[in-house]
This record gives sequence, C-alpha cells and structure tokens, in this order.
Amino acid sequence: MLSTVEGILLSIATVEAGLGVLGNTFIALVNCMDWAKNNKLSKIGFLLIGLATSRILIVWILTLDAYAKLFCPSKYMSNSVIKIASYIYMTVNHLTVWFATSLSIFYFLKIASCSHCLIFWLKRRTDKVFVFLLACLLISWIISFSFVAKVMKDNKVNHRNRTTEMYWEKKKFTINYVLVNIGIISLFMMALTACFLLIISLWRHSKQMQSNVSGFRDLNTEAHVKAIKFLISFIILFILYFIGVSIEIICLFIPENKLLFIFGFTIASLYPCCHSFILILTNRQLKQAFVKVLQGLKFLAKGEDLRPHKSGTEMGSLE
Repeated sequence: MLSTVEGILLSIATVEAGLGVLGNTFIALVNCMDWAKNNKLSKIGFLLIGLATSRILIVWILTLDAYAKLFCPSKYMSNSVIKIASYIYMTVNHLTVWFATSLSIFYFLKIASCSHCLIFWLKRRTDKVFVFLLACLLISWIISFSFVAKVMKDNKVNHRNRTTEMYWEKKKFTINYVLVNIGIISLFMMALTACFLLIISLWRHSKQMQSNVSGFRDLNTEAHVKAIKFLISFIILFILYFIGVSIEIICLFIPENKLLFIFGFTIASLYPCCHSFILILTNRQLKQAFVKVLQGLKFLAKGEDLRPHKSGTEMGSLE
C-alpha cells in the first residue's frame, strides 16, 4: 500500500503522463493530416511526427515500468523481463533524443544568420546533414547497445546465485550508467551546440538590427526567439528527465524507498508532457490547430449548455 503523499505524487505523475500522451498525439495527428493534405512530408514534419511518436512510447514505458515496480516487483524483476525492457527503453530513448536533436539542428540551419562558410555549406546541403544525423544515431545506438549487452552479461554472471534485485554493483553503477548512455550524451551535446550557435546568431542579428535603427522586431528575430525557447526548454526538461530516470535506477538499491522512486517518475514525466505543449505554442501551424481545437471544444460546450434551455422552451410551448 502507498502512503497519502506517495499516492498524491503518483497521481500527479500519472496526470503528467496522460497530458504527455495527449500533447504528443496532437502533434503527430496535425502533421500527419498536413502530410495527407499536401501529399508531401517535409523533413521538419517527419521529425515532428517521429519525436511525438517516440515520446508517446517513452511515456508508456515510463508509466508501465513505474507501476510494475510499485505494485508487482517480484514478477517484473525477472532477468528476461529486465533484459527486454532495457533494450526497448534504450532504443526508444535514443530515437526520442535523436529526433529532438535533429529538429534542433534543422531549426538552427533554417533560422541562423551566420556568415561562416561551413554553416552556409550545411544550409545548402540539408540532405547530407540528414544522412549524417542518421549515421550518428546508428553509431550511438550500436555503442550503447554493446554496453548494455556487456552490463547484462556481467550482471548475470555476478548475480547468478544471488536473490538481490540490483542490476549492477554499487561501485560500478556510475561508470556503467555513463557508458550505457554515451550515445544519448553525445546526441544531447549536439543539441547544446546548436542552441549555443543559435544564441550567437541571435546576438549578432540583434546587434545588426540596432545598427540599422529599426523600430520593430523583425520576423527573423521572432524566429530566433521561438527556436531558442524550444531548444532551451528541451535542454532543461531533458536534464530533469535524465535526473528523474537516474533516481528511479538508484532506487533499485533502496527498493523500500517508494517515495523517492515516485518522485523520480514525476520529474521524468515532466519532459514529454511540458515540452510537447511548449512545441505547440512555439510552432505557428501547431498553435493555430490547437486554437481551432479549443474553439471547437468551447462551441460544443456552449451547445450542450443551450440544449436543456431549448428543450425546456419547447416543453413550455407544448403545454
């Protein structure tokens, strides 16, 4: 049984997970409808659909993992289940970070106003950039997969005759955790680099606009600000997500501390939930579609409110 605080915290995390599924489903549907309408899928559209889909999977994995560990740990902690869950989570996690990183880089290439020859060359060859990013995903996944396989093998040998529920020995935990996530870290560093370069681009652009003494913010500045909001929010929320997942894994060593585990689950769930709505608000197409949905819901709510009054009037006239 969970305590009152644990139950409240678990409810908050579950609501976050539900909102994350709704927000990312909305993003995927809007872009799929645009794809069907135009019979063409842009790279940005593909990345948005992939990002939303992978985040939906991440939400389900995190939620099922948390509930399984809390309410049926004995069934969940078998070696075969741990192995399958680890490989699935690693694959989906790589895809989530890769889609977000690729989206960050394409936003940078589309918006940044840099005069450097390398940036200019990349802007003209986005297809090659896309192939390069796919290669980075494959390499990082292979590296992380090999480390996960090694850790699983070592864990099976070292704990074959033990009943402990730990994945790794405590003294090796930090090293193994970093090695397993080396691909994720490398992709995340690419997103950090894109954010840093975009901030420099905004600074240079703002300086240029000040020298021109224009009395308004141009569209390029607005695009810079929106892209930077997307990147910075992704960086902050992903760091919180990484911390939350780390807390969940650390709780394998202290399985009796359910409150700390649920706290980690709550922090991790912020990333797919909040960032999806930040993306909706910073993307013009998604924001317009979201406003239309809200207006439609508001219209339906008004229609339902008016229905009883109408029927009451009709009854009065019949009498």
